[in-house]
Amino acid sequence: MDKVSGKLTVYFEVPFWVGVFERVRDGKLSVAKVTFGTEPKDYEVQEYIQKCYFSLKFSPAVDTVVKDIKRNPKRMQREAKRQMQETGIGTKSQQALKLQQEQNKQEHKARRREKKEAEELRMFKLKQQKKREKHKGH
Repeated sequence: MDKVSGKLTVYFEVPFWVGVFERVRDGKLSVAKVTFGTEPKDYEVQEYIQKCYFSLKFSPAVDTVVKDIKRNPKRMQREAKRQMQETGIGTKSQQALKLQQEQNKQEHKARRREKKEAEELRMFKLKQQKKREKHKGH
């Protein structure tokens, strides 16, 4: 049976509030970053998760260590409080986000190159057509 776990960290990254969704599936961590803008209320975050979670673009998976331990509820509460005091996101998450950023950059570069080549081909054909029309007239 596959085990999937998730975590959402919301923090302030000047000038916006940012949410980082971490998903661990089959020992692989993937991350999605969302910019909220103004500080989101709890109900707004809940609503966002319900409406938009499945349309999030998660980063390529990165290997991670999954700990399967039972925890005391009070300990989990203290840990959540401690995490609230900390700012930022984990290094594994940062690696996954960086990987996603690089992937998006490569895709954008490829699309831009294709568009440029298509435009050059269109201009070439247009020039050829004008030359043919010019020579037909003589």
